[in-house]
Amino acid sequence: MYNSKVYIPKQNLNILETNSSSSEINQNPHSQLPKVDRLNRGRIAIFIDGANLFYAALQLGIEIDYVKLLCNLTSGARLLRAFFYTGVDPTNEKQQNFLLWMRHNGYRVVTQELTQFPDGSKKADLNVKIAVDMLKLVGCYDTAILVSGNGELAYAINAVSYQGIRLEIVSLRSMTSDSLINLADSYIDLGIIQEQIKKTNSN
Repeated sequence: MYNSKVYIPKQNLNILETNSSSSEINQNPHSQLPKVDRLNRGRIAIFIDGANLFYAALQLGIEIDYVKLLCNLTSGARLLRAFFYTGVDPTNEKQQNFLLWMRHNGYRVVTQELTQFPDGSKKADLNVKIAVDMLKLVGCYDTAILVSGNGELAYAINAVSYQGIRLEIVSLRSMTSDSLINLADSYIDLGIIQEQIKKTNSN
């Protein structure tokens, strides 16, 4: 529980969720973010929690097209950098090829080797790296787009917001902590934009 949360009244927060009315949703596939989000965004920096996005995509039953995702998130704004954070298994050749592709297609990939636990599960905790990068780059960007629903990042983004940075959260609503939504200037449910960011048979 973070005692330093800043709660933003709902009327001041732009929220786009799967239960929004059709009039609230921009239907143009080449114009993905709500128009209000395009105003005064300045230079943006994107921070993607790879594991969180992967499991969100599983819940939606889609595979992410990362070129479409990057175009959707930037939506014509000036991009400083797009970070993609993920745990890695050095012996997984398919994953290594995917990360190489990501590096060649506009992403700065930040990795941490997976730790195996006694129960056989594997995990990499990249929250510290996400938080450090967000804070280190303050002054170089105007808007932070966090693609994650992990509430453990709330303290870090609260600190970033006190530096005058606009905060946009993009995540699946069922996997998004209320603490992140309460801190955000804008929240977009991945369920709303899934058709615009998923891989299709023609990809």
